[in-house]
Amino acid sequence: MFVLKYGQEILVLDAGLKFPGEDMLGIDVVIPDISYLVENRSLIKGIILTHGHEDHIGAIPYINSELQVPVYGTRMTLGLLRAKMEEFEQLGELDSHEIIPGPGRRLKVSNHFELDFIRTNHSIPGSVGVVVYNPVGTVVYTSDYKFDQTPVDREITDFYKLARLGEEGVLVALTDSTNSDRPGFTPSEKEVGETIDEIFRLSRNRIIFATFASNIHRIQQVIDAAHRHRRKICIVGRSVERSVEIASELGYLNVPPGIIIDPDQIGQYSPQKLAVITTGSQGEPMSALTRISVSDHRWVEIIEGDTVIISASPIPGNEKLVARTVNNLFRRGADVIYKPQFEVHVSGHGSEEEIKMMLNLLRPQYLIPVHGEYRHLVYQARIAEKVGLPRENIFLVDPGTVLEFTREQSRINGSVAAGKVLVDGLGVGDVGRVVLRDRRLLSQDGIVVVVLVIDPEQKAIVAGPEIITRGFIYVRESEHLLEGARDSLLKYLKTVDPEQLLEWNAVKSRVREVAATYFYNQTGRRPMILPVIMETS
Repeated sequence: MFVLKYGQEILVLDAGLKFPGEDMLGIDVVIPDISYLVENRSLIKGIILTHGHEDHIGAIPYINSELQVPVYGTRMTLGLLRAKMEEFEQLGELDSHEIIPGPGRRLKVSNHFELDFIRTNHSIPGSVGVVVYNPVGTVVYTSDYKFDQTPVDREITDFYKLARLGEEGVLVALTDSTNSDRPGFTPSEKEVGETIDEIFRLSRNRIIFATFASNIHRIQQVIDAAHRHRRKICIVGRSVERSVEIASELGYLNVPPGIIIDPDQIGQYSPQKLAVITTGSQGEPMSALTRISVSDHRWVEIIEGDTVIISASPIPGNEKLVARTVNNLFRRGADVIYKPQFEVHVSGHGSEEEIKMMLNLLRPQYLIPVHGEYRHLVYQARIAEKVGLPRENIFLVDPGTVLEFTREQSRINGSVAAGKVLVDGLGVGDVGRVVLRDRRLLSQDGIVVVVLVIDPEQKAIVAGPEIITRGFIYVRESEHLLEGARDSLLKYLKTVDPEQLLEWNAVKSRVREVAATYFYNQTGRRPMILPVIMETS
């Protein structure tokens, strides 16, 4: 999410989410902290969405009700967004406006912001870069892009518009850094199509093809190959079913009549006449491919000799999940094609030479590398220096940094509230560092609950301490350990003055300390200690 501000007008570029890291136990997704936008809600003129991937549109269902501003996107982007809003039962609250890239299609969203859009190639149809004309100078946000000379949909990048922008002058460019550490050019999506066709030609049993649900171009190439080789297609997985349905309705996907069958018809076709398109290329635990790999899917079970194609590179952090799925598929007799040398996947992001080309076309005065991890920003900064951009005109900044530009100069001018808001179930932002720390402790060493019953009139302990453990030890085999803990606690409790027994916080603190010390000395582990004190009625 990027925010542009001129005078009393604000424009937001993209509003995405990311998936939690391994340390974010139990968290579903992570969205941006929008407290700055909420404070300045009356100034926001719109949210511009560049394409329909989750990391660019996924936060809208969580923030739309708070901001209530117009949302702009291409037909495909808005189609995917509306489906998400319908899931969240918020479709009626969405104020959406379609943008159409092309000559004479400028969009004036406020007194000082006028927009134009650059058709770009990415791994999803309807991707655009955004040109923001304003009184200070032109800002270009490329979003995700690659220069594909032979795109599946024949919609090539608008090189003419990029070159013209460079001639007219670009003040600031925000450009994609995701593949900045990869030399050369990113291969064309058409090359994957040739590999897919060859696999269809050689395979004598079923083909199960797993890819990202939003990769419509790749799904199109699978459908085309199936049609050429007279196979029926079965779509398995809710997200890919939804993407195919939306893309077909909007004209982004060409599906021959009668080629798609329902999952309950799979048994009616011989293996050489069937292909399955499914989700799970990242080894997600509840995805269709993962369930297929452990024989836990309602409709699809691996038959020896099936060919499974995993047409995606593992997202960093997902390598173990993908490897587990691949192993399970091999164990059930499938032939799994997943390695890069098979050319069943190409990136949707431009590599080093494409970044050079983009910078040479735009020739920006200032550059803000965006997307990817911090190392990718550094790599793009180095590429920019190679093509002649002064180092002092390149900004590597953290979320929340305010960059101020005039016609003559630029500077960092403070920061605003920014960061991560964690979404857990229906809770948005109610899980913070303390809760995550507790979850981490619970996952590592378990929990011990110490229960005491106190009679406030007699000022005496009438029951306990009772010790309950979960995820710490197996009670039957460790009774002696719990008895030792009770003895240590009783020894401490006998020293407590009866008047002090009513000071619950002090007693709890000391019980926690005694139990923690004992268990660490005996086991070398630090379970979470939860003292519970009850009064007799």
